[in-house]
Amino acid sequence: MGPVCQPLGDKETPMTLGHQIAWDDTVLPFQLDASDIRGRIARLDGALNGILKQHDYPAQVEALVAEMAVLTALIGQTIKLRWKLQLQVQSKGAVRMIATDYYGPEKEGDPARIRAYASYDTDRLTDAAPFDQVGEGYFAIMIDQGEGMTPYQGITPLEGGSLANCAQTYFAQSEQLPTRFSLSLGKSTEPGVAEHWRAGGVMLQHMPKASPFVAQGVGTGETLSPSDLLPEDEAENWNRANILLDTVDDLELIGPSLGPNDLLLRLFHEEQPRVYDAQAVQFGCTCSEDRVRQSLSIYSARDIETMTTDAGRVTADCQFCGAHYDLDPASVGFEAEQDGDDA
Repeated sequence: MGPVCQPLGDKETPMTLGHQIAWDDTVLPFQLDASDIRGRIARLDGALNGILKQHDYPAQVEALVAEMAVLTALIGQTIKLRWKLQLQVQSKGAVRMIATDYYGPEKEGDPARIRAYASYDTDRLTDAAPFDQVGEGYFAIMIDQGEGMTPYQGITPLEGGSLANCAQTYFAQSEQLPTRFSLSLGKSTEPGVAEHWRAGGVMLQHMPKASPFVAQGVGTGETLSPSDLLPEDEAENWNRANILLDTVDDLELIGPSLGPNDLLLRLFHEEQPRVYDAQAVQFGCTCSEDRVRQSLSIYSARDIETMTTDAGRVTADCQFCGAHYDLDPASVGFEAEQDGDDA
């Protein structure tokens, strides 16, 4: 059975739809029937705090990780069941790397999982804007379709003043798809609720009928504008949708007072918006002791000896969730003597 869709009209509200859309930790797909544009609205609350509470990041780093997380949720919603999407920033700046993973649902109706972390040099951070903490480098998108399939990767330079602009450039160059992101994020200080991060965003994407979702190759040329990619009449539709999106404000993007359906009607009621089932998103890490053992299985006993601590153990920490693994060195590597009793 395909995805359920429902046209929205001026007289309809979220409560009149066939199912209740949860506002937080969801990605709502939609299309604008009058202009051949598709999009998504993301709202992250608990999932984002699940990511950030694993680390004590400085404010600038938190903001960059939050921006990457909401971009990942918006882009990841399109991948298939059990596929993995990764966004990555590699830079020569104070924030050296940001990595986010989005795991497609295991089966229909399950939540997607998202995780993220950053590495940075504290003494190089400044009071400048978050994007100024990254330097020369690249923004990458990778899709893993599963065992036996060749992963897809596309990259674009770290330019444009924000990670969202880097993502827009990627889609224009590598996919030949005009794409627009409007994001907002910050710490919520609602009365009676502990301070916590919220983030939200809208993604618009023009989907020409002849264009595949994933184009092959890596874009390394100049940024393309919609007029380079679209016929005149389609460019007019695209420009109109972008002008309407420009009227959104930060609180509307984040919520929590305005639901995604209401936001769509407020912005695009003349474009005949149609919504599909929302995808739930939650913080989730895939690390495990078995995965640690598997990663160590390529090493000999002599190699394992060089990794052993003064206490005579082999340890590993997950950069995403902070899980700590403490293993008997004799139980790891391809010369392991036993399955390992580490109690």
